[in-house]
Amino acid sequence: MTDGIYILANDVVYDQLIALLNSIEVNAGAYPICILPYDDKLERVKAEIKNRSNVEIFADVSVIGLWENFVFNVWQAHPNAFKIWSEQGISGVYRMGMHRRFCAFDGPFDRFIYLDADILVLNSLEYIFRQLDNNDFVVYDFQYKDPTHVYNVNSQRLHNIFPQSRVDSEIFCAGMYASKKGIFDTEGKNYLISQLQNDAEVLYMNAPDQSVLNYMVMRTGLSVWNFAHHKSEDEVTGCCVTSPHFEERDNLLYDQNSRLTYLHYIGLSSKLFTRVCAGENIGFPYRDIFLHYRYLNEPDRHPRFTKKPKDYNAPPSLTTRVLRKLGIPVEA
Repeated sequence: MTDGIYILANDVVYDQLIALLNSIEVNAGAYPICILPYDDKLERVKAEIKNRSNVEIFADVSVIGLWENFVFNVWQAHPNAFKIWSEQGISGVYRMGMHRRFCAFDGPFDRFIYLDADILVLNSLEYIFRQLDNNDFVVYDFQYKDPTHVYNVNSQRLHNIFPQSRVDSEIFCAGMYASKKGIFDTEGKNYLISQLQNDAEVLYMNAPDQSVLNYMVMRTGLSVWNFAHHKSEDEVTGCCVTSPHFEERDNLLYDQNSRLTYLHYIGLSSKLFTRVCAGENIGFPYRDIFLHYRYLNEPDRHPRFTKKPKDYNAPPSLTTRVLRKLGIPVEA
């Protein structure tokens, strides 16, 4: 049985991908890793993985095509998704590339952990893989506290499909999860499409891949284990960059003395990481630990900052506001 890690990436998230790969190697070990291509922008990624014998790019175009066709059929069942997206200038399925994470269910690994590229792995992943001995799907996050980014909570049908107790406990973030190859076969996907003819209005259009994956897992009744529900208060940790209280020690993060398994830089634009790696002195939460892993093998290229950073979400200066009002281009 092969255990491996999938990462959804392209050249746009290159700097984040390098940091993630380095963090896995240092803190979790030499797992085989497969890059799921968000799109065809992969020149820098291809050049990088030539130096990493355990990393490959997923290249089965037939599997990609099958899942994209499934996703199209999912959203075609929605009463107005394509109409609304079209009015917003979006052609086809919004963020179709994000749905390519589903290819992991038909990839080379028997058991896998999926990771978004904007993550750092800070601890062993073995306990997550071991949990797959008893469950079909394993997560470790607190998304269940906010269903509004998973389902259309205004849909009257939502609680006809999933009781409130399930909504309150089973929802998960699609940025990190573990599962198994083949749990969504052709029959299972056809069942989901048939149910969506009536259910599709419950999907959340602004995070389409996360909404669809939650629906897939919950509608088929997979056995789901969320460590956030099962770890003791002494052991459980947060995982999101929005938590300001993590303590950094030796390029790792701790939550009340418990070491984080992973840190998710959720909500931060990939452009921010690119600009910082280009030498722009912008501050964001846990910047130093990101830069440590990004330049772990290239310390001479590590940006050197001597002044206080400009905060990433600082309001624009008076000069910038005036120039924008006058219609004069301002460098971002």
